[in-house]
Amino acid sequence: MSRIPKIGVLYGQERSFPDALVNAINERYAERVIAEPVKIGAVPQDEPPAYDLVFDRISHEVPFYRTWLKAAAARGTQVINNPFWWSADDKFVCNIIAQAAGVAVPKTVLLPHRNHPPNTTSESFSNLVFPVDWDAVFEYLGFPIFIKPASGGGWRDVHKVDNREEFFAAYAKTGSLAMIAQEAIEFTEYFRCYALGRSLVRVMRWDPSKAHHERYAREPEPIPAALEERLRRDCVALCEALGYDLNTIELAMRGGVPYAIDFMNPAPDCDVASVGQKNFDWVVSNAADLLAERALNPRPFETTGAWPALFAKAGGGANGEKRAAAAAASTRAKEAKPAAAKPQRAARAKR
Repeated sequence: MSRIPKIGVLYGQERSFPDALVNAINERYAERVIAEPVKIGAVPQDEPPAYDLVFDRISHEVPFYRTWLKAAAARGTQVINNPFWWSADDKFVCNIIAQAAGVAVPKTVLLPHRNHPPNTTSESFSNLVFPVDWDAVFEYLGFPIFIKPASGGGWRDVHKVDNREEFFAAYAKTGSLAMIAQEAIEFTEYFRCYALGRSLVRVMRWDPSKAHHERYAREPEPIPAALEERLRRDCVALCEALGYDLNTIELAMRGGVPYAIDFMNPAPDCDVASVGQKNFDWVVSNAADLLAERALNPRPFETTGAWPALFAKAGGGANGEKRAAAAAASTRAKEAKPAAAKPQRAARAKR
């Protein structure tokens, strides 16, 4: 009799989603796969992997887990999501990848560190243009501007500023963090989408201005078919490019164009209390199928998603710049046309 593949679920403080997911896998795939919470202590380097697949919900907060996952992946364990790429990506490079994938994103500028990072001095920055041309930054982005870490999440260290004085006051608080500055999208509609397996998408109306537990619309208005198709296409394009098998993508509508505001959420909120029962049931059911299928039919290891091929196709260098310029021009042209969906009260995209 062949060995039954084992799935380990690695998680932190959450309870409703991991428990429901383990139960769904074991009930639906009884005698074909086994799912259980991961158990891990001190790890000898010669210890063989204990799981055929690990579903990672917490390693972005626990470096010990991230190292263990990378070691397990190197020895053949399937890990969702890819711990190597997850360790390497950041908001600035992912915005560039999104543009290459044909997805609209806000105008963004990578900023130098406000203070010297640890173990550096002014002599470490021989190549830095100083002073920074802040007028060019403000002219490119326009106000209001969001300042946020290039790497990070959970709305930590995010500042919204409306003028130069507020910008420099917020920038002074960022210390040695690498930051980005991003135009604010004045939106008429806002969506948050679950994406699973780089193919399944659940589009959800979402209001970032409300309290956390009230953001998902419990009785959402219908979404026009053409708009929903565009939202699904953008979500799949992003996840294919980034190589994420579970992700949430936030898209803000401006001028009839969906802008990807936040799309690096490889361990998204799946708690029933915040996402609602219908969304919770959808993600539990489809995640159970995804994990079981991957455990039964492993894929070859991949270091990233499809984004290297996107840039190779574009030619890189000057050709890549031309492609980005063409994408930006196309987005501006689409914004100039009347919106397909009925406009709602405008609000600012909140990070």
